[in-house]
Amino acid sequence: MSMATTHRAVTISTQDMTAVATAVSGSSPARSNPRAPRRMAKPATPAPTTTMTNAMASGGESVASPPDRGYPPPRCAGGYAGTLAADLAAALDPVVLARRALGTEPDSWQRRLLRSTAPRVLLNVTRQGGKSTTAAVLAVHQALYAPGSLVLLVSPSERQSGELFGKCLATYRAAGATAPSVHETTQLLTLANGSRIVSLPGKEGTIRGYSGVSLIVEDEAARAADELYLAVRPMLAVSGGRLILMSTPFGKRGHFFEAWTNGGPSWERYEVPATECPRISPAFLAEERRALPDRWYRQEYGCSFEETVDQVFSYDDIEAALSDVPPLLPLLSQGVA
Repeated sequence: MSMATTHRAVTISTQDMTAVATAVSGSSPARSNPRAPRRMAKPATPAPTTTMTNAMASGGESVASPPDRGYPPPRCAGGYAGTLAADLAAALDPVVLARRALGTEPDSWQRRLLRSTAPRVLLNVTRQGGKSTTAAVLAVHQALYAPGSLVLLVSPSERQSGELFGKCLATYRAAGATAPSVHETTQLLTLANGSRIVSLPGKEGTIRGYSGVSLIVEDEAARAADELYLAVRPMLAVSGGRLILMSTPFGKRGHFFEAWTNGGPSWERYEVPATECPRISPAFLAEERRALPDRWYRQEYGCSFEETVDQVFSYDDIEAALSDVPPLLPLLSQGVA
């Protein structure tokens, strides 16, 4: 799996970088001549409003400092400089944003995913394993630190897309983000830097028309119609955007199963059963194993692709029956005994 960290260009003045270094180190900048006598500090006066060049918040435009843009108050020591340093760290590493928004340390697989730059990702993760939360962090990070991004959230139903969108909103607010929102509904978040996060209904005929998409997240992909998946893929043709499919298994069928089984190396795969999730106790899993049919338990908590209930022939039997050997009848018709 790729563990590379995406680095985005950030333009900052020398004065701001000095302030950041001061906030991080907790010390004052070194004097050019250490032997020079110290001068008495002048009485502090209110600093005038200044401007900074912050590509993360504005895509390169010169913007007013936080108080003039309605930014949230500084969340860390060092005042504005400390906040800038924290935002720089979050821009360079999505794990930092996850820690700030979630208030906890992400699991090891979540850290790998957050730092991955793979364009195609499959998440086969147990129920309550944290896949939606991680996807929300990725969506918000894309919107905040890649100005002008378009992030689409799709699911089998509008309600499910709305649930994932709600986690994106919660992540955005908890992060104390420095890109203010200019428009917010139950299905759309538009930021001042031009980025949008859009929640779409799960119908192929009503989601067409988007282009230049930076990131598509399909939730409950194993239960989503193949037509939905086929409709969203062309949206990435020109932009070269990213596609993430996440789900628990639901039978040996559909595009999620086919991508997981036959998709080849173009997909980066994550498999996280319930036994690897620290928030799911062994006692709960033991109770579920007693309460659920074996097939259903393996599917919900073991990341196992199981046969469907109404399937007459198993997937493996069908695969075994297929052959590349030429059919016999055409050979007989040509006089070959």
